[in-house]
Amino acid sequence: MADSVIGAAGAGGGAEVPVDLRPAARRTAAVVAGVEDAQLGDPTPCTEFAVRDLLRHIDALAVGLQYTARKEPGDVTAAAAGGAADRPLPDDWRERLPHDLADLAVAWSAPDAWTGTTQAGGFTLTGTEGGLVTLDELVVHGWDLARATRQDYQVDEPGLRAVRDFLAAGVSEGEDGEQGIFGPVVHVDADAPLLDQIVGLAGRDPAWQPPGSA
Repeated sequence: MADSVIGAAGAGGGAEVPVDLRPAARRTAAVVAGVEDAQLGDPTPCTEFAVRDLLRHIDALAVGLQYTARKEPGDVTAAAAGGAADRPLPDDWRERLPHDLADLAVAWSAPDAWTGTTQAGGFTLTGTEGGLVTLDELVVHGWDLARATRQDYQVDEPGLRAVRDFLAAGVSEGEDGEQGIFGPVVHVDADAPLLDQIVGLAGRDPAWQPPGSA
């Protein structure tokens, strides 16, 4: 159902934007739909979030980054990123989140979303940066959720390359080694799959497995 929701909502868009967010949004929506109630309290590779918290975060970003795409600054775009702990997970999250992710993909299918300046997480950034931040959130947190709930996760290669390049550009040398946008980089082989490279640049261990995995 999640794939059909986003496929219909995004039909005809995305041809003139730097990178199409619809494949990542579809895949993340499918992972959301596959989460079981018994998994909501389980840990995730995003160590500050359990599965329930990660779903809250995805819900918040799916709505908030639509305002970023439309360049509508306000309380939503001025709020610090990651503050999902006080946002209740809606009872209808399995139905709501795929629709919100569909709307997010549509918002970023407008070429104007990628131009000029906008706001997210209290920061001013270019439209292109905003689009790449959104894609990064979809891919990294989609992987977090999939790995925590033992689901497969793959995204289109153009999307993966865009996220890899975006995260790699944010790496700097610190006292404790390389620091990425999300903290210390976890190094992987240079010929590792693109998704593993992204996960490492985002400060996660690509080999992370939920407790009890074989």
